[in-house]
Amino acid sequence: MTFIDGAAPPETELVKDGSDQGFMADVIEASRAAPVIVDFWAPWCGPCKTLGPPLEKAVRKAGGKVRLVKINIDENPGVAGQLGVKSIPAVYAFDQGRPIDGFMGAIPESQIKLFVDRLAGADMTAEIEPLLEQAADSLKLGDIGGAAQGYTAVLQLDPENVKAIAGMARIALSQGDAEQTQEILAHVPPEKANDPEVLSVKAALDLAAKAEAVGDNDELGAQVAANPTDWRARYDYAEALSARGDLEAASEELLTIIAKNRDWNEGAARTQLLKIFEAAGPTSEVAKQGRRKLSAILFS
Repeated sequence: MTFIDGAAPPETELVKDGSDQGFMADVIEASRAAPVIVDFWAPWCGPCKTLGPPLEKAVRKAGGKVRLVKINIDENPGVAGQLGVKSIPAVYAFDQGRPIDGFMGAIPESQIKLFVDRLAGADMTAEIEPLLEQAADSLKLGDIGGAAQGYTAVLQLDPENVKAIAGMARIALSQGDAEQTQEILAHVPPEKANDPEVLSVKAALDLAAKAEAVGDNDELGAQVAANPTDWRARYDYAEALSARGDLEAASEELLTIIAKNRDWNEGAARTQLLKIFEAAGPTSEVAKQGRRKLSAILFS
């Protein structure tokens, strides 16, 4: 059906059931006029039932700038098989006759809206900062899945967003995957290599790299408890804590050294403390509280 003068199609045309036989007309050819989303689903699939209504809602709200074709793979397995669909729900977006984007599984309604709005050509720049804040908050709370979803959504809008790249790298590092962390950081554009967020993750990566070299936390802690002025043991204990991600406790140990013997080992404690601040991030509580305490020690 052809619509003249750029008029939006009727709402009944925005969301429709599709088939293997009608795929060429309903998706491939139709996507030359406007992006078409294909939702592969089945009646027995619980997540499909969760995804369907908000996806339809977002498509209708786009007012004809994008359309949705729903294909029941039990009745129409052909195209799904050709596309390599192995689990559902599986969503593909087609534009100008070819697949350009997609996702697997049920995702939050906010992510669905972003997906549809982006295909519809909406200006998404205003969405980036709230997504970054939400992802950062999720990461602080230990919600790795929520943080990853937020950063991924930002990278879909802005593939070179350095905060999102650094956020994904920090997620990989929090899971102990140094190799993946480095691979993610390799996507940072060269001109943004010295961004504070990137330098922060690199500093955290350097600290984590010492995890195998430092001693046992409990053993070092016991040495410090037995001899509080054994600065080497306390310094090593701080290194062990920071290598295992406990930056707050590590900074407290180093602050103790600086308060009692700031020149020990040519100021090694202060140098290490600044690395911890960088690894934690300039706006982190570890850095903010630690700098206040350091200032109080140095200028008292």
